Amino acid sequence: MKHILCFGDSNLFGTNPSGGRWPLEQRWTGLLSHALGPEYRIIEEGLGGRTTVFDDPLEENRKGSQQLPFLLYSHLPLDLVILSLGTNDCKKPFNANAKIIAKALEKLSLIVKSHPYGEHYPIPQVLVISPIHIGENIEDSPFASFDNNSLLLSKTLAPAIKAMAEKNNLLFLDACLVAKSSLIDHLHMDTGGHATLAKAILPVILDWFGDERSVAIEQGEKSKIPEDVQITQGDAKGFMSEASDKKKAAPEPKRGRLPLSFGFFRKRF
Repeated sequence: MKHILCFGDSNLFGTNPSGGRWPLEQRWTGLLSHALGPEYRIIEEGLGGRTTVFDDPLEENRKGSQQLPFLLYSHLPLDLVILSLGTNDCKKPFNANAKIIAKALEKLSLIVKSHPYGEHYPIPQVLVISPIHIGENIEDSPFASFDNNSLLLSKTLAPAIKAMAEKNNLLFLDACLVAKSSLIDHLHMDTGGHATLAKAILPVILDWFGDERSVAIEQGEKSKIPEDVQITQGDAKGFMSEASDKKKAAPEPKRGRLPLSFGFFRKRF
């Protein structure tokens, strides 16, 4: 069995823009778990308001760099860690920029790579997911720490995070190319966003572990693909990459091919 720790914020937790939390079967983590089957264990560690390295004066105990080491211990063994953070780093009080946020995600990835797992446990690979964009009307939302500058900052994150991932030989996925924030609260995904994000992550996981099965995300009526997202066939270079310098990487599982029948999802502009 492959063990995958998903460490992130409210969009990993599954916050419903209308209130509460989406059911597990409609969250991207739950959709992945169902598609991958019993050979994989998806460990969901999402927390609303979680940052990478920042202490939030309005929401305590949200600093990811303090929490991650404990989770690495408690969920051994791990084969892959998915880091899905960055949105809350765009809050106005932190006064961060894209380079700072990418550097903070680098710190988390190095925590994963340098953790003292012990001789009987593997060192997991890291998949970094650059977050969806904050919505255009975020200043009209109830989230006091976000403003229009937060929106603009969120739109600059992907290139910096991708460069960091390539530098450190990590896997990368740009979530804003396949999902977006809801018009209800301008911060969280609807079930369609969770579904398309799961569809984008699925081939990354299969490819990394050399799993050549042709599996798919199954969606219910409430998880239909949004109208502004279309299916296109082809490779995933637009939103998925891994570093090319394999010589610097620790030994990893043999890589496989992507299922030819898989449809990749992109926004229609």
